[in-house]
Amino acid sequence: MTQMTRVSTLPGFGQVDVINKVDLKTVALLKRNPGLVIEEAKGAQRYTFPMLCDSNEFNNNDIRMAMKHAINRETLLASVLHGYGLVGNDHPIQPGSRFINAALEQRRYDPDKSRFHLRKAWVESLKVRLQACDAAYTGAVDASVLFKEQARQAGIDIDVVREPADGYFSNVWIKQPFTTSFWYSSLTADRMFSIGYAKGAAWNETLWDNARFNQLLTAARGEMNAPLRQEMYNAMQALYRDDGGAIVPLFASSVAARSNRLSHGPLTAPYGELDGLRLIERWWQA
Repeated sequence: MTQMTRVSTLPGFGQVDVINKVDLKTVALLKRNPGLVIEEAKGAQRYTFPMLCDSNEFNNNDIRMAMKHAINRETLLASVLHGYGLVGNDHPIQPGSRFINAALEQRRYDPDKSRFHLRKAWVESLKVRLQACDAAYTGAVDASVLFKEQARQAGIDIDVVREPADGYFSNVWIKQPFTTSFWYSSLTADRMFSIGYAKGAAWNETLWDNARFNQLLTAARGEMNAPLRQEMYNAMQALYRDDGGAIVPLFASSVAARSNRLSHGPLTAPYGELDGLRLIERWWQA
């Protein structure tokens, strides 16, 4: 939901002092207004294409790897997010996080490598159905259609089915083999790993179960040595990147516009909407 503070003094508009979830197609226009300031919090959300690891379509990791190599992240960043975001690397830790595995090679669009994994799975070509909905995020259906075009170069035929928003997360998500989804980013690696990737987690959207990952997750919670805990998180990111069930192509920015009459100090929630929705407490009018 869009958050706003109603006043009567916004230069050029006279409607509100601040608004979040700005339509990314209009940011360039808003920047031309000298009375407005654009706020961008990078990595606020991640967009995913979850594949159910226990489904007949995706229970073979070579199939999942073929799908991960068949998507052009840079093109999606430019087309869907208009550049307001960062490319993902098929794990849940956002770029710029202090927990990121900086040594992990960024996955690129590689149709030849995708075909290689298909051959390893004894598949010459692949046809899958992607059930997409903009309830996941604005542009999810467009991103799915772009993915379909990109994957065709790898011999993968994606049938994009547009699902209605009503009931999507109760009737389709985690129930159908291949869908669209989104997550808000977190300040801690443990939280992200625990709620969406651990065995038995209610929001484990791919039903992925990796014994080594689960062992590391438990061990990292009790590890007081920070460098050693980071090594565990690094290993967990690598494990999910190369075995997990979700394609994570994008981390979207949170983009807001505010009047230049409105000011604030250092943001306390770098990945959250409107300073973690604490603007009423922490922002002021000059």
